Amino acid sequence: MKVSSKGEYALRALLLLGGHQGNVLGIQEIADKTLVTTNYLEQILLQLKKLGYVTSKRGAKGGYMLLKEPQEINIGEIIRELEGPLSPMACASITKYEPCPLEEGCQLKPLWSLVRDTIAYVLDRTTLEDLLENKISLLKGEDLVVIKNTP
Repeated sequence: MKVSSKGEYALRALLLLGGHQGNVLGIQEIADKTLVTTNYLEQILLQLKKLGYVTSKRGAKGGYMLLKEPQEINIGEIIRELEGPLSPMACASITKYEPCPLEEGCQLKPLWSLVRDTIAYVLDRTTLEDLLENKISLLKGEDLVVIKNTP
């Protein structure tokens, strides 16, 4: 899984809007503060609006604002909606599974499944509020990864 510029820029915009909760921010202000072109940002914000994360206001004092509270915005959901499945390989995907001719007895599929599950574990437990309040901490590998040792 790779997060594209669209996913990164969407999160930047949501963070900015979340930091100004209840206020309308103009497209140019959002673009300037997130370092995203207004044309690309408009496309992203339109998609976020269709998904129900932001709303817009027309007019001279128009712009965008969050529609949901930051604690209601799950980062895993946003990434899936904008980027697609979290799995690095289609054969390990839950939502977009594609069979592989080498799948039977494949020794790599468990690795790809673990990568998928680890990414999902972190993203699904993270909200916009967590990011706004700097609640993200580094986890040690032992906290997430369980590898069975056989005797």
